[in-house]
Amino acid sequence: MHGGVGDPTTLQPASEAGSWGRVKIGPWRDPEEGAGRRGRCVGGEGSRSSTGGRVLDAGEEGVYIRSAVFSATESGSCAIGWPSRSRATIGTSIRTPSLATEGTAGGRDKVDGGGDQYVENNPTPAVLLNMRSAYHLMPPLAMLLILGLVDHASSTEAPAACLPDQASALLQLKRSFNATIGDYPAAFRSWVAGADCCHWDGVRCGGAGGRVTSLDLSHRDLQASSGLDDALFSLTSLEYLDLSSNDFSKSKLPATGFEKLTGLTHLDLSNTNFAGLVPAGIGLLTSLNYLDLSTTFFVEELDDEYSITYYYSDTMAQLSEPSLETLLANLTNLEELRLGMVMVNMSSNYGTARWCDAMARSSPKLRVISMPYCSLSGPICHSLSALRSLSVIELHYNHLSGPVPEFLAALPSLSVLQLSNNMFEGVFPPIIFQHEKLTTINLTKNLGISGNLPTSFSGDSSLQSLSVSNTNFSGTIPGSISNLRSLKELALGASGFSGVLPSSIGQLKSLSLLEVSGLELVGSIPSWISNLTSLTVLKFFSCGLSGPIPASIGNLKKLTKLALYNCHFSGVIAPQILNLTHLQYLLLHSNNLVGTVELSLYSKMQNLSALNLSNNRLVVMDGENSSSVVSYPSIVLLRLASCSISSFPNILQHLHEITFLDLSYNQIQGAIPLWAWKTLNLGFALFNLSHNKFTSIGSDHPLLPVYIEFFDLSFNNIEGVIPIPKEGSVTLDYSNNRFSSLPLNFSTYLSNTVLFKASNNSISGNIPPSICDRIKSLQLIDLSNNNLTGLIPSCLMEDADALQVLSLKDNHLTGELPDNIKEGCALSALDFSGNSIQGQLPRSLVACRNLEILDIGNNKISDSFPCWMSKLPQLQVLVLKSNKFIGQILDPSYTGGGNNCQFTKLQFADMSSNNLSGTLPEEWFKMLKSMIMDTCDNDMLMREQHLYYRGKMQSYQFTAGISYKGSGLTISKTLRTLVLIDVSNNAFHGRIPRSIGELVLLRALNMSHNALTGPIPVQFANLKQLELLDLSSNELSGEIL
Repeated sequence: MHGGVGDPTTLQPASEAGSWGRVKIGPWRDPEEGAGRRGRCVGGEGSRSSTGGRVLDAGEEGVYIRSAVFSATESGSCAIGWPSRSRATIGTSIRTPSLATEGTAGGRDKVDGGGDQYVENNPTPAVLLNMRSAYHLMPPLAMLLILGLVDHASSTEAPAACLPDQASALLQLKRSFNATIGDYPAAFRSWVAGADCCHWDGVRCGGAGGRVTSLDLSHRDLQASSGLDDALFSLTSLEYLDLSSNDFSKSKLPATGFEKLTGLTHLDLSNTNFAGLVPAGIGLLTSLNYLDLSTTFFVEELDDEYSITYYYSDTMAQLSEPSLETLLANLTNLEELRLGMVMVNMSSNYGTARWCDAMARSSPKLRVISMPYCSLSGPICHSLSALRSLSVIELHYNHLSGPVPEFLAALPSLSVLQLSNNMFEGVFPPIIFQHEKLTTINLTKNLGISGNLPTSFSGDSSLQSLSVSNTNFSGTIPGSISNLRSLKELALGASGFSGVLPSSIGQLKSLSLLEVSGLELVGSIPSWISNLTSLTVLKFFSCGLSGPIPASIGNLKKLTKLALYNCHFSGVIAPQILNLTHLQYLLLHSNNLVGTVELSLYSKMQNLSALNLSNNRLVVMDGENSSSVVSYPSIVLLRLASCSISSFPNILQHLHEITFLDLSYNQIQGAIPLWAWKTLNLGFALFNLSHNKFTSIGSDHPLLPVYIEFFDLSFNNIEGVIPIPKEGSVTLDYSNNRFSSLPLNFSTYLSNTVLFKASNNSISGNIPPSICDRIKSLQLIDLSNNNLTGLIPSCLMEDADALQVLSLKDNHLTGELPDNIKEGCALSALDFSGNSIQGQLPRSLVACRNLEILDIGNNKISDSFPCWMSKLPQLQVLVLKSNKFIGQILDPSYTGGGNNCQFTKLQFADMSSNNLSGTLPEEWFKMLKSMIMDTCDNDMLMREQHLYYRGKMQSYQFTAGISYKGSGLTISKTLRTLVLIDVSNNAFHGRIPRSIGELVLLRALNMSHNALTGPIPVQFANLKQLELLDLSSNELSGEIL
C-alpha cells in the first residue's frame, strides 16, 4: 500500500495468497470509561466493535494510541480489536496439515511493518491454501490431492506418544500465562495432564521419538506477565516455534536458552511485547531460515499534518539488537529476516552505514529483508547485490541516505521495494521501473530523490503499487502509464510534475488509489476521474489545477478518502459529495472555495473521521439541525481555520470522539463555552483557538480537566490566570493575550511539557522556583514581554540538559546571571535583553557548545569584550548592545596568553552603545569567516530555531533590533538572511579597517557615533549585499567614491 497508510485501499499480491480485509481504524475511546471503540474494515466482509486505547502523544508521525489489534473472524470478516478480545489474523486461509494431521502450524497471511501493507505468504512446514482458491480446485486435482495424502499417511510410521518430560515442560509453559486473559481457554483446552501432548492444539511431534518439533501458540492474545518461561527450552527438538501476537508484558527475553533449540528453522516472536536485548543465543541457531522479531504498526493519515500511529500491543515495548553482524554471523541458512521496530545498532568498530554488509556476508540465502523503524542509517551498500534471491526489501521509516542503487534492477526475483520515509537522495535509476517482477515501488517521503517517470512503461510490468509522492520527481506524467494494467495504487504526489494529466489514466479501471501533485500541472480535475469507479482514495494536493470540484465525484461511491487541498480549486462544494456515505476523510483546505457550509449537513456521512475545510473563503456555521436528535459521525479531526466563524460551534457538543480541533483565525468572541470543558473531556491531540477574539476561558478554575497535547490560545484577549490542562500537555502557547498571572504550583502539571510560551502578556511577580522541578522535560521557555521581577532561577541555566531556548527579554528581572553551568548544556538560544541584569557574563557559558544565539542587550552588564566566547563553535548571534562593556575588542590580557578571538560562525554582532575603546583591529574582522565566504551553502546561514518533538517540528524565531541614525529599528526579516556588524555609540578611534571590505555577506554595517578618522576604505565597494550603512558622527575625511 502507498505510504499514506491510512488510505483505505487493498493490494493483492502477485501470488493468489487469498482474500483479506484491509484494516481501517476508527475513532477511539478510553476503555477505562467503558465506552466502545468502533473498528471498521474496508474490503473485508464485516466489522465488529471492540474497546479502544488512550492517546499517548502526537507529532508529525502521529498520535500514539496504546493499542490496536488487527484481527479476522473465522468466517473471513476483518476487525480491529484489542489483545484481550481478538484473534489477530488478517485474511482467511485453510492449512492443509503435514502428514494429514489437523492443525499443523502453517503459514499465514500477515501485515508487517508500516502502513504500506501487502500480503506476504510465509513459507512453513504446512501447505497454505486460500479458502476461495480451494473451492475452485478442479475435481481431478482434488482427487489426486486426497489420494496423495491418504497414501502418504498409510506409508508413514505412526508417531510415538509424547514423552513425559515434553508434556511437563508444556504444562509449565501453560501455567506461565494468565488464565483470565485472551484466548486462554481455547488455546489450552486440550492441554490436559495425562493426554498425549503430541495431539494438543498447536503442538506436533516428529518421527517416532515422541519429542515436540512444532509449537504454535500464535494469535491467542495470551498474557505472561512474568515473561517467557524457561520450560520452553526443554523442548530441544523444536523445529518450528511461533508465539506471535501474545503479550509478554514488556519483559525481557531470556538471556540464555535459545541456543539449546539447535534444530529450530522457524522462529516467530512478532508482536509479543518483549523488551531489552535480543538474546545472543538466537544468533547461534544455524538451521534458522525464518526469523521474525517485528512489531506491527499502522499509520493512519488524518490530513497532511496529523496522523495516528497504532501499535499492536497495549503498551508497546521495543527490542534492541546491539550488533547486527553478531546476530547474523552464524545464520547462514536464513531466508526471511523481519525485525520491524527492533532498535538496531552496529558495533562501534563496524559502522552503522555497513548494516547491509553483515547481511550479504552472513546470510546469502535471504529472500526477505523487512526492517522498518530500525534506526538504520547510511547507504544501501553494493554488497546486497550478491543476495540474488531477494524478493522483498522493506526498509521504510529509517534514516537511510545516499542514492538508490541501480543494482536493485538486476535482482531477478525482486517483487517489493519499499523505501519510503528515509533520506535517500540523487536520481532514481529509471531502469528499476522496467523490472518485470516488481509489484511494489514505494519512494514516498524521500525529498532528496529526483527523477522522471519513464516515457514508456512496459505492458509486461507486474506493478500493482507505484508511489513517488513527496519526492523531488518532476517532468510530465506519460500516457504509457496505462500499460500498467495490474496497477491498483498510483501515487504521483510530487510537486515537480507539470503539464496535463494524461487521459489514459482513466483506463486503469482497477485503481483503488490515485494521488497526484504538481505545481505546474495545468487544467482542472479531468472528467475521466468518474470512470475510476474502484477508487477508494482520491488525492489532488499541492498542485496547479484549478476550477470547480466536479459533481461527478459524487458517483465514486467507494471513496473513503477525498483529499483536494492546497491547489486552486474554486466555486462551491458540490452537494453530491454528501452522497459519499463511505467517506472517512474529507480534506478540502487551502483552496479558493466559496459559499456557506452548514456543518449539520455532514451528519449524513456517518463514517466521517476527518474534516478539514480550513483556509478557503467559506463561511462555516452550525446549521439548522445541530441538536442531539441528529446522529453525528465519530469525527476525530475537525479543522476549520479561517472559515469566518463568529461563534463557538454548537455541533461540538455532539462530537464526542473529537481529538484534533482547529478553530484558529476566526472571529469567535467572548468566553469559551463552559460545556466545552465538560463535554470535550476525553483529551485532545490538538486544540487550537489562536487568532480569535476570546476574552475568557469560560472555566471557573484555571486547571482544565483535560489532557491537551498541543494547546494554542495565542493572539486572543484572554485575561486572568493562565489555564493549565490538569492532565498534561506537550506544547502550551498563551502568547499575545492579557494574562496577568501563573496558577499556583503550575509547574506540577508540566511533567511532559516541551514548549511553554507566554510572551506578550501582563504576567507579574517572580518566576516561580518550582519551575526547576520540571526543567528536565522543557525544551523551550518564552516568558518575554511581561512584567516579571526578581532573579532568574539558577536551574534555567545550570541544569539545562534538555532546555534549548530560553527567552526572558523585556521584563524587569534583576540580579546576576547564574554561573555554574554544567557540561551537557543543551542551550542553543538565550535572550535576556531588556532587563536590569548586572554583573559579568558567566564564564561557565562555554559549556553550552550548541549555543547559537546570545542576546544580553539593554541590561547593566559590566564586563570586557567576551573573546572567550569564541570557544562556542556554533555561535552566530551575539548582541551586547546598551550595557557597560569596556576595553578593547582584542584585549591583550586574553589574547596575550595565546588565545584567539576567532568567531568562525558569527553573522550578527551588535556591541553598540557601550564603552568599548581602542582601535578596531584589522585582524579580528579577517577572522569572521562566515561573513567572508560567498557561498550558497545554507548550513552557513543562520536558521530559525527548530525543535523536534516526536517527529513534529516546532519553529521559534528571534527578532533583532538595531540602531539607525539614533532611532531604534526592529528587523522583521529572519536572521537567516541578516548579516550585521554594529559598533556604534562607543569610543573607537583610528581608521576603519580595510578588511571589513572582505565581509561580502554584510547587509548592515553601523559604525556611527565614534571617533573614527581617515577615509572610507575603497574595499567597501566589494560589499554588494549591503543594505544599511551608517558612518555618521565620526571624523572621517577624504572622498566618497
